[in-house]
Amino acid sequence: MWLHTLAWIVCSIYSTIPAFWLLIHPRAEYWRSRPHSPYKILLPIWFGMWALTAALTAPWRRALVYENHWLWIPAALLFCAGLILYKLSHAHFTLTQLGGLPELLPGQSQQLITSGIRARLRHPVYLAHLCELLAWSLATGLTVCWALTAWAIVTGIVMIRMEDEELENRFGEEYRSYKCQVPALIPKLKL
Repeated sequence: MWLHTLAWIVCSIYSTIPAFWLLIHPRAEYWRSRPHSPYKILLPIWFGMWALTAALTAPWRRALVYENHWLWIPAALLFCAGLILYKLSHAHFTLTQLGGLPELLPGQSQQLITSGIRARLRHPVYLAHLCELLAWSLATGLTVCWALTAWAIVTGIVMIRMEDEELENRFGEEYRSYKCQVPALIPKLKL
């Protein structure tokens, strides 16, 4: 089924996002000190991660944990939630910031954004990624999608901790205070 192939490809790419950022956050100062854009090095590495992930998981790309077409309904809700989070993440946040340029390039404007969706959770883009991965996994029931989602969660937890540390180094007490008040991924519900 072509949707299973698409799900496997999408999950192969999405699951590498935390690993990509693990290359950046622990060494942000190093990347900023380079005379040329670090993306000339980092993007080919990331594309290599895609290829390696796809090659390693290809033998299991058709293996199913289950098959239930009704699960496309909650999956559609997760897809929509992810798209809404992406849209909300862009408000008050430039494409430059979404692309990580302030972390990587010297002389970039560095401003902590705590308004909009970021007043409710610190890392809305990562939650959007997770919603998309979970949607594909739930909808297709593919073993490989569930495994890649689990991998993204594990590496994502480490990456978020490293990113928080890097942001604390960059913004100091302002970020520490923000971090104490606003959860990383799951917004607090006010009843």
